[in-house]
Amino acid sequence: MKTLLNKWYKNHALVYKILLFLVTTLFIVYLFPKTGKFRYSFEKGKPWQSENLYAPFNFAIKKSAEEIREQKEDIRSSSPVYFDINLTVKDDISSDYLDKFNAIFKDTAYTVAQNSVLYDKGKLFLEKLYNHGVLNSDYEYTNERPIVLMESNKIHKRLQYSDLFEINQLRNRLESHFDSSISEQRKNKMISLFFDIVKPNVSLNENLTNTTLEEDFSQISLTRGSIEKDQLIISKGQVVEEEEYNILNSLKSEYESQIWNSANYNLVLIAYTLLVALALLMLLLFLRKYRLDVFLNNTKVTFIFFNVALMILLTTLVINYNSQYIYVVPLCVLPLVLKAFFDARLGLFAHVLTVLLLGFIVPNSYEYMFLQIIAGIVTILTVSELYKRANLFISVGQITFIYIISYFAFFVIHEGQLIGLKWETFGLFILSGLATLFVQPLIYIYEKIFGLVSDVSLLELSDTNTKLLKELSNRAPGTFHHSLNVANLAEASANEIGANAMLVRVGALYHDIGKMKNPTYFTENQSTGINPHQELSNLESAKVIVNHVIKGIEIAKKNNLPDRVIDFIRTHHGTSLVYYFYMKEKSENEDINPDDFSYPGPTPFSKETAILMMCDSLEAASKSMKEPTTTKINDFVENIIDKQMESGQFLNANITFKEIQSIKKVLKNKLANIYHLRIEYPE
Repeated sequence: MKTLLNKWYKNHALVYKILLFLVTTLFIVYLFPKTGKFRYSFEKGKPWQSENLYAPFNFAIKKSAEEIREQKEDIRSSSPVYFDINLTVKDDISSDYLDKFNAIFKDTAYTVAQNSVLYDKGKLFLEKLYNHGVLNSDYEYTNERPIVLMESNKIHKRLQYSDLFEINQLRNRLESHFDSSISEQRKNKMISLFFDIVKPNVSLNENLTNTTLEEDFSQISLTRGSIEKDQLIISKGQVVEEEEYNILNSLKSEYESQIWNSANYNLVLIAYTLLVALALLMLLLFLRKYRLDVFLNNTKVTFIFFNVALMILLTTLVINYNSQYIYVVPLCVLPLVLKAFFDARLGLFAHVLTVLLLGFIVPNSYEYMFLQIIAGIVTILTVSELYKRANLFISVGQITFIYIISYFAFFVIHEGQLIGLKWETFGLFILSGLATLFVQPLIYIYEKIFGLVSDVSLLELSDTNTKLLKELSNRAPGTFHHSLNVANLAEASANEIGANAMLVRVGALYHDIGKMKNPTYFTENQSTGINPHQELSNLESAKVIVNHVIKGIEIAKKNNLPDRVIDFIRTHHGTSLVYYFYMKEKSENEDINPDDFSYPGPTPFSKETAILMMCDSLEAASKSMKEPTTTKINDFVENIIDKQMESGQFLNANITFKEIQSIKKVLKNKLANIYHLRIEYPE
């Protein structure tokens, strides 16, 4: 048991990666569809590129969406509309009519016979009005639309919509009914009377109408005809016409919607798992071979896998909601984020693998993959300095433009014309571009969650007005000035060999913050001419000098500086000797231990930390140079860097001899400019 625990402890990082790999694989497979997938691609109006296709099983030909829509429209136009009728309204209105008529016409100059004729004429109008019913509103139905009147949940009458009376027609009907046979005054009184008493007695029964319509819709057959097994569906080179297109779509739907038995279901899962695992394994192997520092850091590996899985999750959610919105997902955020924290090559590699995995679930997978891979390449090539807002906006505009151009080209290839171009898809590309701008706050969130550092944070840390650098300039002004000079030298050197110039500049600014604890023990801060080392032994002086590295790490952690910056504090002296006090002690005592005068290390383990060690040593030592000339500076640079190489300070740094020579050249030029050297003219 103890042996097993020891093995687990020694290989815990590898075990974690294996578990992360398995969990991510299973999560992605869980998001994928668990049904069959049609292996052929086809387009209407284009030749069939594959071999002759025979039906693998019996299946029905499904009606197209257009056919079903037309059938529904026919049913909708002929389906009866149900209205409720209130028969008591007619009796109430008849009673009101008598009372109102007597009240208006009993004291008029007309005879009883004349009033009786007028009353009967009005009574006849009411009979016509309520013969079928008066609608409570105007409905947009055709006159021939069948109507069913319901009274107490029973069918009262069947008729057409034109038989019902719409309330807005009341005046016209009254004008027509009471023609010139009566005076204008009596006609107006009758019209006013009817406007007072007429009430609707028919209202739409929306629930019953919709229920009946849905029942009629449910009777629609979704298929028309069938294809028998082994029947030829389409021949190679044959143009996919409307009929063949519908048959192929029916076969495709059958493949993708069929219910799998347990054996097939498990086989599909295994197949998906193998393919997803293979893609993620390629990502791990890439990290192992080309980005070993990232591979060895479990937090960074987790971060990469998390982002890949997140993009697949977002795309799956959009597809499940509506696949038409698939281009809203800002997939270019993935290479942007990975480039911000790592490098362009890793960002593009992870992006391509993610797009390949999404090819399993997206419609028109080739078109989607082409667009996304091209957009990812453009993202990597155009976004050079993410911390500059203008660069991000310009790059997002270029990415959106590439999306639009590619989609336009694919549409023309598929359709052969511009008619039917979906302009709303261009809007989706614009929305995706706007969503890509969210990468800035997303990077900040990732920094806090995963403890990573991007160029955006480095830019903030490079501001000399930050609290820590202002404290350094106040307490140790000489050290602060030395750090600025080192930062300038290191940045120029990093630019020369393609290293991370922003990172090395920030590392240079903070590498000596430990000197704030005892600033007067360092010569650059001794302005009074008093040297406190005169009161200490050589060993004690060496300990004070060495401790500025440890103190710097403590201050950096207390102020929450990123680990990538703290690495510069740890390594800027490597395992070198405190040479002055070592040689001074050696002249007095031959029997000494060099380890007592050495920095604890570690040695630089990247190009950036190696650059800082060179620049720090050169800038500090250059202050002791008397009457500098070009020859002296050249020899000075060569000697110091060669000694560092001989002592093995750069063995763990991935820096080449060629790059070191380039750095030497830059440092020679920079130091010559600092000392304002001119060429030496012959005498």
